[in-house]
Amino acid sequence: MKKLPVFETFYSWQGEGCHTGKSAFFIRLFGCPVHCPWCDSAGTWHPDHIPEIIEKRSVETLVAEAIKENPEIVVITGGEPAIHDLTQLTAALRQVGQSVHLETSGAFPIRGTFDWITVSPKVWKEPIESCITQADEFKLIVDSTDAVRLWESKIGQQFNDRPVWLHPEWSLRGEADILQIINTSVKKQTNRYRAGYQLHKLYQVDQEDKRSKPTIELAPVSREYF
Repeated sequence: MKKLPVFETFYSWQGEGCHTGKSAFFIRLFGCPVHCPWCDSAGTWHPDHIPEIIEKRSVETLVAEAIKENPEIVVITGGEPAIHDLTQLTAALRQVGQSVHLETSGAFPIRGTFDWITVSPKVWKEPIESCITQADEFKLIVDSTDAVRLWESKIGQQFNDRPVWLHPEWSLRGEADILQIINTSVKKQTNRYRAGYQLHKLYQVDQEDKRSKPTIELAPVSREYF
């Protein structure tokens, strides 16, 4: 069966979105053409941080790793996991009774069958229509005081009552103007906005699994959209 380039796998819990707090086995795949300037998984693509050896693992191996932990959900993430054909992996995971989730920028067609899809759009490679349609929730990274307004103008009419999480870009999580934009947007009660956060980072739960690699975060870049 198919082999996939794997950056890391580890057992943790989901720290974001509607499934926050659920035990989760993460499969982080290698590769990403989006290249966010504040990426917190830079080891999956950045030339300064790519590991010397990129391991390819079979579907059977990945499924065996996941079921050994007996997680509530399996999360396939990246990098940008949708650049890979995930049909065999998702079919094999679902066959053994695992609930399979995807975290994607939405910029590439999704290949595979998922129980939950989180789309986190990025301005550096914008989401395509098919991914917007398939999303169960959206995660908007608020890295500018204009970020929420930007995505409202681009895809706001397509949210269609699905949850839309507003996350402060991690390096800006203490910035008052960024937090105020999120607070105000949520209290307006438009587009089902919800205040989001990366709770797993506060708990440092990923690091409890020795398979989890140290987080590599790029230096933040100031960006105003308008």
